[in-house]
Amino acid sequence: MSDMAQAHPAPLWIDRALKRTGDWLSAHQRAIQRVQWYVVAIYFVLIAVPVLLPLPDNAAHIWSNLTLFAQFVFWGLWWPLVLASMVLVGRAWCGLLCPEGALAEFASRHGRGAPAGRFVTWRYWPFVAFVLLTVYGQMVSVYQYPGPVLVVLGGSTLGAIAVGWLYGRSKRVWCRYLCPVSGVFALLTKLAPIHFRVDREAYDASRERHDPIVPVNCAPMVPISVMEGSHGCHMCGRCNNFRGAISLARRSPNDEIVNVAGDAPKPVETLLIVFGLMGVAAGAFHWSASPWFIDIKQSLAEWLVDRGLVFLLDARMPWWILTNYPDRNDVLTLLDGTVLLGYIGATALIIGVLVTGCLALATRMTGFWSWPRFHHLAQSLIPLAGCGVVLGLSALTVTMLRADGFALPFVDPARIALLAGASLWSLWLAGRIAARYGTSLAANTLAVACIAIAVGIGDLSWALLFWIW
Repeated sequence: MSDMAQAHPAPLWIDRALKRTGDWLSAHQRAIQRVQWYVVAIYFVLIAVPVLLPLPDNAAHIWSNLTLFAQFVFWGLWWPLVLASMVLVGRAWCGLLCPEGALAEFASRHGRGAPAGRFVTWRYWPFVAFVLLTVYGQMVSVYQYPGPVLVVLGGSTLGAIAVGWLYGRSKRVWCRYLCPVSGVFALLTKLAPIHFRVDREAYDASRERHDPIVPVNCAPMVPISVMEGSHGCHMCGRCNNFRGAISLARRSPNDEIVNVAGDAPKPVETLLIVFGLMGVAAGAFHWSASPWFIDIKQSLAEWLVDRGLVFLLDARMPWWILTNYPDRNDVLTLLDGTVLLGYIGATALIIGVLVTGCLALATRMTGFWSWPRFHHLAQSLIPLAGCGVVLGLSALTVTMLRADGFALPFVDPARIALLAGASLWSLWLAGRIAARYGTSLAANTLAVACIAIAVGIGDLSWALLFWIW
């Protein structure tokens, strides 16, 4: 148990409630599977039916138009709440409700059962898949139109089914290695105050006694006997009480990042935090509101006109490559698409390099250079990085509700409070991590100051979107 949990013990009823919840999950797996299939049905209705309907007109409302309702459910509620749930209850969404996970496991149960090769298990897929999905979604305006939703989410679901049918046996190979948001989920769930805890002493004692056991199918292929963190656990409850050693329990929200993440540093997680969530995601949410984007595009347009390359200003692509809805006056030309890619790429590069520099300085402040320490310090930025993405997604929630007449005066104060809270949390984690390496108070203070600059860069990127532009 962490120091924080020992110093501030929770009431016993919380421990008892968590134990009962874990027992209920393990005893009601069939009911959970039925719920998953209901979610699958709702999911397919929301992504498929709006494509068959005409696009909503200006008089349509969320409550009167299925297309707008589906758009609001997916991007205004579903994804922001799913990301927020990772911080509250871990990856329970993945294990209990996710339609792609359920379909991937079902396909794997009846598929070829082949072992996953190196291409599938490549460690950098979580970063690459996240970047590709995020950028492509912006190119086709996935938040605004049902066709791109079907292509992006439907394509991802078909990929999950295909991978499930090809690889593993009743496993979630797609979720473990290829899901575009699995890496993000794995980062955010490290902050969750509950997890399935493994009592190693009880586990080893059970093995020494040769206790009879009921085999557990861990679909995301987590080595449960040595599980320390919760980043890979889907919180499905199947392993609850396995060998009398695994149970749903509370923990400090800081524990995994401070005490576990440094033992097995993962460069892909640093990439995802610094260049993915803080860089690519910021650029993806920024570009449509950025005056810099407009200035760059106008300058390039003038340059093309001066050289007689006017045709590039009107060149268009199909809607599934670049946004193309002329009846809505919403078209991205090749020039728009090129500037969009350049803008997101430049934003990711600038923010990523600056934040990386801050992390490098913080690493050096705490001793001689160490890549494991560098990656460990990067974990301190998870609260801020995750908060920014949730706020970016919720911007669509706010836009749609305000378009339907809701004033929402609390939005700006809530955004400020969330960003401030996430920033302070990141700084607290940075201080705890720096203190683990036994350096002086002055060195630790300098390291936290370097992280504070990185936090400030992240805050500025969202301040530009919400309050400056």
